[in-house]
Formats: sequence, structure tokens, C-alpha cells
Amino acid sequence: MVLLGPRIHFYEINDQSWFPAYFRAKVQAGLTLLWSLDLPFIQPSSPAALVAQTIHNVLGDNISDYTYVDFCAGAGGPTPFIERDLNARLSLTTANGHIDDADDINHGVDFVLTDIAPHLEAWEEAAKKSDNLHYISTSVDAANAPRDLLKPFAKKGSEFKAKQKVFRLFNLAFHHFDDPLAAKILQNSIATSDGFGIFELQGRTFSSMITISLMWPLLLLVSPFYFWRSPGHMFFTYIIPIIPFVIVADGYVSSLRTRTADEIMALMSRNGHVPGWEFRSGSECHTWPTGEMTYFIGLKGKQ
Repeated sequence: MVLLGPRIHFYEINDQSWFPAYFRAKVQAGLTLLWSLDLPFIQPSSPAALVAQTIHNVLGDNISDYTYVDFCAGAGGPTPFIERDLNARLSLTTANGHIDDADDINHGVDFVLTDIAPHLEAWEEAAKKSDNLHYISTSVDAANAPRDLLKPFAKKGSEFKAKQKVFRLFNLAFHHFDDPLAAKILQNSIATSDGFGIFELQGRTFSSMITISLMWPLLLLVSPFYFWRSPGHMFFTYIIPIIPFVIVADGYVSSLRTRTADEIMALMSRNGHVPGWEFRSGSECHTWPTGEMTYFIGLKGKQ
């Protein structure tokens, strides 16, 4: 992988306080759509399904030991799709007799949405669609999360009892943090969780820039099938194309912000050696021929 240059922490339009909330919601809806798209011939699966597949492959038989907590869920993003796909995979695995703890798996694994600025209305709507999707209604700071973050759920009995092990998810989120904040988040993840996964759909490569450039015509192609009931979304896609402009412009910035696995390891080394943890990284094609998903996964207690 040839990098275009060093990481540059430019600002994304959708992150700015002056950017209207109306447009922010439309942009987030467009990004969620891109996570869930499964286009014939050029996508082996949706990017969200690819994340679920990667988690399934890396964690293997230990996958049911964890509760999966999205620490930067925004309005929900890809996590509801990841939850649905991962639990579908687990149901199939159980049916084929490949997992010993079938009673535990039959319930499925649980996912929890959190954010420093909770999106309760969107989360409530998403949680209604799955018994395995939950949320924390109060603000959660990924750099200062307590070890007992899921303790309130332990009181819910059969409704949802969180597993003791927590696996943190950062879906298209980790590049938003500058180096000092990213280092604190990694330090807190090591101290208070049992695993974490950083998943990005872009990188500092020329091929990534090509993929992002193609998102504009892709949005023009697919938006009528998904947003035809929203005149505002259609107007600001085709007449005054604010939505595709922001998605593509922020995509370029996201690419320049994205860290390599070595750079993530360097951030963790600021806090000294990390004993008792195993780290894995890699990439998978999410959109042929230029789109790649990169991942960096840390697991506690693996040797």
C-alpha cells in the first residue's frame, strides 16, 4: 500500500457546529446507505456485512463472550446492520453445529449504541427492530468510559444481561480524533475493555480517492430508490447537490485523516508496552476494484 503522504488532520464539513442539523441528518442518512449497499458484481457484500464477517473470522468461537459497544454511534450508522448480519451468521453456524455454546448463541450477541451526543430518537427506532440492539441514553465519552459502563443492563434480567466482556467498535469514526484524543481513547480501551475494533472504509491512497470520487455518481444513481419519500433529500441531491458534495468532500478529508496500523500502534506505545493483548490488522475489498475496508483489532488475554 503506497500512501499519498503523512496523516493530515483537516476539518470535515459535517463535523462543524455551523453546519445545519438538517443537512447533517441528510448526510448521515447517505453515509448509512453507503454502509448497507450491496451492489451486484462490484461488491461481494455490503461494507457493514464485511465488518461482521471480519469480527466473526477474528473472534471465532469466542464471539459470544462479548457485548459489542459502538462508542461513536452517531445516529446509528452501520451498527444495526452489523448486528443483524453477525447474528444471522451465528444462527447459521449454530444450525450447522459448529459452536458448542448453542444455548448462548441462540439468543444472539448484543450490541449497544453510545455517543458523546446521544441520538435517542434514531436509536429508539433502531432498537425496536431487534431484541439484540440497545443503547445508553446518557452521554458516553470514549476517552473516559468506565469499566462498568454496562452495569445498568445487569439489572434487566432476562430482557438483556450484558456479558462481562466488552468489545468496543469504532466504525468510520477513529479518524475523527486528533492524535492526543486518539491516544487517550486507546488507553481507555485497553484499561476498561476486553477488545476493540477500528474499521475504516478509506485510506491515504490514490485508490481510496478514486472510490470516494465515484460516490457522487453512485448517490445520483441509487438515491431515488431509497429517498424518494423525502423531497428535501432529493432536492439537495439533484438540484442543489449539497448532500453528495459534503459526502465526497468529507470523504477526501477522511482519507487524509485515516491512520495505518503502524500509526495506531505508535499511538498506543505512547502509554508504554501493552502486555496481554494481541493485535491484528488487515484489509478487505468492499467495492471492486478500488474500495478497501481496513481494520485494526485488539483482543485482551490472547497470546
